[in-house]
Amino acid sequence: MDVFLMIRRKKMTIFTDTKETTSVHELKKIIEGILKFAPENQQLFNKDNILMEDDKTLQDYGLTSVSAKAQCPAAVGLAIRQDNGEFESLELTPFSSPPDLPDVMKAPESNGQEQTS
Repeated sequence: MDVFLMIRRKKMTIFTDTKETTSVHELKKIIEGILKFAPENQQLFNKDNILMEDDKTLQDYGLTSVSAKAQCPAAVGLAIRQDNGEFESLELTPFSSPPDLPDVMKAPESNGQEQTS
């Protein structure tokens, strides 16, 4: 079954899908194809910010077709090894909120009363 993922690092988000039986290392290879960072230079974290091990599958971390759907993908954090050999700390910039609608676009409040003309 397909598992839909939202891989997040700082302000970047990558959407991808894979299988429940995909290993963490295989997911890193998918990311390598997009970002050009070798798997050994990546760390992936599940929703509880627990470092995911390369030899385990996505299913081992609760990432299944039930919990990671196309309309609601599961979030996976990504940290990259820096030039000094250390991994950066996991940083996920929160999504912005849309601005409030202008008054002219808001639905008129009827207060339970029907309008007559």
